[in-house]
Amino acid sequence: MNKVTVKIPGMNDFGTQEAYKVLRTNLQFCGPDIRVIAVTSCLENEGKSTVSLHLARSMAEMGKRVLVIDADMRKSVMQSRNTDARQSQGLSESLTGQARLADCICETQYPTMHLLLSGQYPPNPVELLEGKYFSTLLTQTRKVFDYIIVDTPPLGQVIDAAVIAPKCDGIILVLGSDRVRYRDVMGVKEQLEKGGSRILGLVRNNVRSKNRRYYNKYYYGGEKSPSRFRWRK
Repeated sequence: MNKVTVKIPGMNDFGTQEAYKVLRTNLQFCGPDIRVIAVTSCLENEGKSTVSLHLARSMAEMGKRVLVIDADMRKSVMQSRNTDARQSQGLSESLTGQARLADCICETQYPTMHLLLSGQYPPNPVELLEGKYFSTLLTQTRKVFDYIIVDTPPLGQVIDAAVIAPKCDGIILVLGSDRVRYRDVMGVKEQLEKGGSRILGLVRNNVRSKNRRYYNKYYYGGEKSPSRFRWRK
């Protein structure tokens, strides 16, 4: 199994780490059946990939076996921005039978956290995600890992997340851009609900406090308590 080093912004910020512990706890209180979790956003650059990696690392910190699946096969930047990986095999190669799943999953510097990168760009990402092989992949990995975090493309721009979400136990919507309009968020919410997806909650990302700057920070403590997570059960 290949090993990669994961680079996660904000790892040295106490407020950031505490916020992800809150997120982790909220997910645990959603029930023991919530193990495969999709993460999406409305637009690009809202921080959903960073949220996915932070959440996975926080769960791994508890000794849970966690797999992060980079399911953005259209325009993924996770490999180049968040890892030192040089391999080209990943999710797309696994789904098309070009490589074994076991050969595509990478170990990380966190002992119980693993990563499945997106692989090469395929001409038919939606068809691959809709097909039986992606469902089979989730079934297989569910037997090995305690939690599976699926980082999906922005649903406000492409349909992939709406295809993936019903195959998962729930989905988190990351909102981290001032450019996102209320009707855009409601449109994404309605699209997920029409597909039968369980929306676990909204993570408000890139919030700035008057007293301190945070990267991927949620209000925690003080006059802004409780944290800026909104959960639906």
